[in-house]
Amino acid sequence: MELHTIIRQFLEHCEVELGHSPLTIRNYEHYCNRFMKFAESQQCTSIDGITHDLVRAYRLWLNRQQTNTGEPLSKQTQNYHLIALRSLLKYCAKRDIATLAPEKIELADTPERELTVLEPDEVERLLNAPSPSTIVGKRDRAILHILFSTGLRLRECAALDYDDVNKDTGEFSVRGKGGKIRIVFLSDRARESIASYCTARTDCDPALFVRTKRRGDETNCRLSTRQIERIVTNSAKSAGIVKPVHPHTLRHSFATDLLQGGADLRSVQTLLGHASVTTTQIYTHVSNPQLKEVHRKFHGKRMHKSSDAKEIN
Repeated sequence: MELHTIIRQFLEHCEVELGHSPLTIRNYEHYCNRFMKFAESQQCTSIDGITHDLVRAYRLWLNRQQTNTGEPLSKQTQNYHLIALRSLLKYCAKRDIATLAPEKIELADTPERELTVLEPDEVERLLNAPSPSTIVGKRDRAILHILFSTGLRLRECAALDYDDVNKDTGEFSVRGKGGKIRIVFLSDRARESIASYCTARTDCDPALFVRTKRRGDETNCRLSTRQIERIVTNSAKSAGIVKPVHPHTLRHSFATDLLQGGADLRSVQTLLGHASVTTTQIYTHVSNPQLKEVHRKFHGKRMHKSSDAKEIN
């Protein structure tokens, strides 16, 4: 079967059977087409022509590619290409189409992610940065509070409708990656902030977060992910926070806050909507409040005892 045919069928499978988001499908299409162009340059145009040697040559080619700024592709970006190829091969295996086994493709080792996490005082300054005296300020406060209170992803926040959020109970369901639904919860302060914003609104737009009507506009409009990201970044600057702050920084801070408060890892995994607890474990590196105390209490004790014994002798 020709590569371009099987790739098209694979993308249709991702859309119909797997229900992937348009963004995920677009990424898969980009990575698969990139592999197809490389394979064709190696005189491979059919799925059964994919061999271990071809994949190895592709990995070497990826490792030598550069970004638009002249930087080499990161190991993580190279892995995204390989994940897409492996998913394509898994689809072929399910359909009994002869080709390279997907488990033959191993991902490259990548350095551990560095997480930007806000300190409690920084979170407080950030949440209070927008002025509550205007509807724009009320909206921006509500966005910041809902991101920190629920740990929502940026796209999940932007997709919220007015009727999605139960303002009375402070809990609601959200559809995350892979179409999976999870329950998230609002703190009392987040509920108050959202209620204040909703009360001030006079429009009938179904979106929860909208941009204010401009001259010439007939209706309000749902905030885009880029606009929400800009609101978070500008609020952080207004709060005097020097570290880079994005919507995902609040998600990191949400998870870290829960773990430092004593929450168990599995519960945090569920609240974040992680498919694997391994993904959640990245937060344990920065959220164990006992480790510093353990180090203080026990590090160097034997050296002190040895020194005391010498003084006695």
